[in-house]
Parts: sequence; structure tokens; C-alpha cells
Amino acid sequence: MNDVTVQGAQRVLTMDNQRQELMDVDIIIKDGKIVEIGPDLEPQGPVLSARNCIVTPGLVNTHHHLYQSLTRAVPGGQDALLFGWLQTLYPIWERFTPDHMHVSTQVGLAELALSGCSLTSDHMYLFPCGSRLDDTIHAAAEFGLRFHPTRGSMSIGKSAGGLPPDSLVEAEKDILEDSIRVIDQFHDASDGAMCRVGVAPCSPFSVSRELMRDAAILARDKGVMMHTHLAENAEDVAYSAEMFGCRPGQYAEDLGWIGEDVWHAHCVMLDSAEIDLFSKSRTGVAHCPCSNCRLGSGIAPIRAMRDAGVPVGLGVDGSASNDQANLMAEARQTMLLQRVQNGADAMSAREALEIATRGGAEVLGRSDCGQVAVGKRGDLAIWDVSGVESAGSWDPAALVLAGPKKVIHLVVEGRVIVEDGHVTTVDMGAVIARQNHLARTLAEDL
Repeated sequence: MNDVTVQGAQRVLTMDNQRQELMDVDIIIKDGKIVEIGPDLEPQGPVLSARNCIVTPGLVNTHHHLYQSLTRAVPGGQDALLFGWLQTLYPIWERFTPDHMHVSTQVGLAELALSGCSLTSDHMYLFPCGSRLDDTIHAAAEFGLRFHPTRGSMSIGKSAGGLPPDSLVEAEKDILEDSIRVIDQFHDASDGAMCRVGVAPCSPFSVSRELMRDAAILARDKGVMMHTHLAENAEDVAYSAEMFGCRPGQYAEDLGWIGEDVWHAHCVMLDSAEIDLFSKSRTGVAHCPCSNCRLGSGIAPIRAMRDAGVPVGLGVDGSASNDQANLMAEARQTMLLQRVQNGADAMSAREALEIATRGGAEVLGRSDCGQVAVGKRGDLAIWDVSGVESAGSWDPAALVLAGPKKVIHLVVEGRVIVEDGHVTTVDMGAVIARQNHLARTLAEDL
């Protein structure tokens, strides 16, 4: 029974349809769902104190490569642009085993959980040494975060004009067959699902047009969502122009990659026509501001996207292109970059937090998540604002401006995943030790 009472919240930023902010209330979760919100409620199940705390919906991460937590700050890739960075990392990733995938997933999930994330997608697009998407799914099930793994792929290697080495690409027939297998085995379309599988060819420069088109047909036949990288930087746009004779948005539209069941990562270089296309088709965007800064890709036009009605969520991207995975930091960076680009009033702290919660849930097709409201899933991030980060703040609810970057408690589907600042579901000491051992071995074997 996933029951818990969150008691005595100083303020709850509900992100509901009215954007209510409730003071001094309790929240009761029963069977994984929020059933009551109000003052002085009769507790049901274990009680979790939210005294001196702000409660938000669990944050939602719409783009990640969890396996990359094993390759943070790799020399040779620290100061490279996107393509050079990838070429540095590919030879390391091609040695990853199922053990590397499992452990790095749990480390990445722990980092997300501590930053308030209750639901994360993952884009796994390489499968060396017998690795399978199953490795990450099992790791997430043990950890307890709500998980949207996507079966990624690369099919065009260097010898055929692609970017990845031939050792990391797969035959397109095998990619489609394995996509069907993991969807049939793991995808749960029901309300409150803990695992939903998507289809996610890596990028226009690593798969064929035929695979993009066939993947879209497969996904729609199976009723699952579709994800890829798009218009990440100037190199990406130039590649599209040279190879396909069009901009990335036109490429996506031609192959069926627009619609409510599609979300694209980055979209830094979308122009006004492409923004209009995404708005009319309700195509989602995973905005990854820290990664875009780290790789020098540019500032995505998020203000213009939001104003046009494009669904936008946040993503931390892989650790090898970000090196941290803190969603609250991404929300702050989103706000700051839009102000740099468009002026100091371009985005408020609360709007940035809304993108990180409700916005991400909408991008991932999760109308049951992203809000603190009766009937929604019991995913809550609880932030202690009695510490030094918030000391002197006149508005503790403006967490993006002045507040902790880590939660004191995290509840997912009514289960306490983080309590008093510590992960409760796995032995983090053992997981971190194993991760560091694997990273050292990878570095020594170069």
C-alpha cells in the first residue's frame, strides 16, 4: 500500500489549473494517488513532516542519457563542440557492459531524485557488449522513480557517412524487432504507470531516413511516444541542409516526426516557421539549458516557444555533456538564459518551476502527473526552506531564485524515495563505490 501523509506544509505550489498556492496544509496519498489536501487532516499511513517546507509536484526530466554518468568530465571532451565531444566519448562507450548500464542508471537516478525529480525519461541509443534497455528498466524499478525509457538506436556508422563508429551501430531490422520486444514486455499505458517505453532513433546524423520513418510507423502502431535530438546547434542544422536539403523541422515533418506523441531534445536552432509548426502540431520540446551552455550550442528560443503554445519541459541531458543532473539547477538556468536573451522580465521563477513540473509532464503525455491536486499521482518534492539557502528570503516559494537545490524528502507514487536528504531504496554507498571502480577501470584501459 503506497499510503503516506505529508503533514504541515508551509506552502504548496500546486501547479493545478488555477495555479493555487496553499498555506499550512496536509496532503494525504492513498494507493499512490492524492486523495485529500487541507489543514489538520486525520493522518493515514506513515507521516512525513513538511514543517518549514515548500511542497511542489515532483520535477519531471524529459531528456537524459543515464549511462553517461560514468563519463563525467572526460579529458578531451571537456572543451569540445557537439560532434567533437561525441567522437571523444564513442570509443569509451563501446566498452560498456550490462553492469555499466545498471550501475550508471542508478547513480543518475539518485542524482535526479535528490534534486526533486520523480519522473524521468531516458534516451539509450547504444547497446555494446550485450547491453539492453532492460538493464536500465530493472535498475529504475529497484530505485523507485517513475521511468520513461526510450529504445534509441544508431544505424549509420562512420564508413557510411555517419558520425558513430561502425562498432556502435545496429542493423535496422534488429532495431525495429527489439523495439517491439521491449514495448511488448515493459510498456504500461495505464494511469499511474511506473514504466512507459518510447521509440527514439538517436539523431538525423546517425540513422537513415528509412529508419526514422519506420520507427514512427512502429510507434504509432504500438501507441507509444517518439523522441530524438533535433536542431541542437549550428553543426546540426548545417548537416541537415547538406544531407537532406532542408531545415531540421522540415526533415521531421516529412518523416512523420511531429505531433502530440513526439518530443524533440534541444531545438536550440528552431526558427519562427519551425516554432509555428511545433505549436500547431503540439510537438513537444525537451529544453536542456546547462548542456546547451556546456557544449556552446546556444540559447534555445524558449520564450518564443512558450508564447506560441509549444509544449516545453526540461532535461538535464547526459552527464557527459552536462556533468551534473540537477533539475532545479536547470530551471534556474532556463530562467536566467531567457532573461539574458529577452530581458529581465522574460521569465519568472514560478514559470521556470512550472516548466520543470507540469510542463514536463505534459510533454511526456502524463496528465496524471505534474500537479499537486486530488486525483493526481502522489509524486511530491519537499524542500526545506529553513536553511542557509533561503535565509532572508521574503518569498521562500520562489525556489528558483533563493532556495535549496536538493530536496529533504521525495515521494513517488506514495513511496518515500528520499527521506531526510538520503535515498532510501538502494545502498548508495555500494552503488557509488561500484560506479567509481568502473570509471577508473575505463580510464585505465584507454
